[in-house]
Amino acid sequence: MKKFLFPAILAFLGIQTNAQEIFAITGKQVPQIVFNDLRALDLTKGTSGEIFFTEQSTPKVFSQNLQSNFTESKASIHNSQTASMASLALDVKTNSLVFVPMFSSNIYVMNNRTKEITLVENQAIKSVACNIGSHITRMAATNDGNIYAMSNSGSQLVKVSSENGRYSVQDLGSIKDISANPEISLSVMMTGFGGDMVADAANNLYVISATNNIFKINLGSLSSEFVGKISGLPANYTTNGAAINAAGNIIVGNAKGEGLYEVNFKSLEAKAVSGDFKMPIYDLASAYFLNDAPVSATNNTISGIEIYPTKVNQQFFNIKIDNENVKGNLKVELADYMGNKLMKQNINVIRNNSEFKINLSNYNAGVYIVNISDTRGNTIFNTKIIIEK
Repeated sequence: MKKFLFPAILAFLGIQTNAQEIFAITGKQVPQIVFNDLRALDLTKGTSGEIFFTEQSTPKVFSQNLQSNFTESKASIHNSQTASMASLALDVKTNSLVFVPMFSSNIYVMNNRTKEITLVENQAIKSVACNIGSHITRMAATNDGNIYAMSNSGSQLVKVSSENGRYSVQDLGSIKDISANPEISLSVMMTGFGGDMVADAANNLYVISATNNIFKINLGSLSSEFVGKISGLPANYTTNGAAINAAGNIIVGNAKGEGLYEVNFKSLEAKAVSGDFKMPIYDLASAYFLNDAPVSATNNTISGIEIYPTKVNQQFFNIKIDNENVKGNLKVELADYMGNKLMKQNINVIRNNSEFKINLSNYNAGVYIVNISDTRGNTIFNTKIIIEK
């Protein structure tokens, strides 16, 4: 049995996915932080995609505690459209964007399809308006389905989890920095504050600070360690948002609207992302995980094989075979992002232009890899799918 290799699979995703969507909190073209909207960024086309929510929207907010809708006061800093926001994550289980105002303990979960917002009230987040170190400015989802939010100084790491449609929030405490050089520390303002956070497939977190330093966060020991500094960025470029693209690299954005850059994690070298991305970026999020151990992949996929839809919301996907050279028994396997095989099913291709329906009703929402192999066990096609509920 061949084991799926997460980094190798990621290398194929840029070829097989139709669009590389990154989600963003964007701001207005003013010197200070002023929230403008939540939107998608299409890295393939180099343009903005759907705008989900703006500072002028009329939000429908549901209180998890009150179990009812209510109208928020925009005069308060505790509202879903407050000016100061710098943390965003994607919950693939519910296809929702999760965000937290900088000066508030409120957590908001917005369903990307319905645009309905759930307010998750909690006592865990300890943000204080006059204490910059306490502000939540980094957020990321991990491969196990949880979401983590961190304060500027690392004084607080919060875990957000969900079960049966209800969210819970847990204060995990502070992060202890174990970097060899104490002058380059997560807790030092000039080296570790601000920026954003991403995750790898093994559920490690990585903070990319505003000054472009990268720190690895071990969730088991609640410790941080300096990894390195991004090179190749313009002078005075600050990282304010970070997310992983389909190739497993880091995409960083800037609150001054100085464009997006793609960072190779192995070399920490950055190169500009082409496209119209000159809007202020306060935070970024995606469904992908960091490729921190790159593996060379051979492009052995065969033309004429299609899987659709890749965003599954009807409990099945289709496989279409339109290649005269692809015949006989094929093996279809489903794996999670760690490479754990969850399902195996055989399909028999008798003639050209065949279609098969694969049932996914027994699987939770999340990101999965579909692999198709021939009778000799050779992979002929693979791609990522997202199951939505």
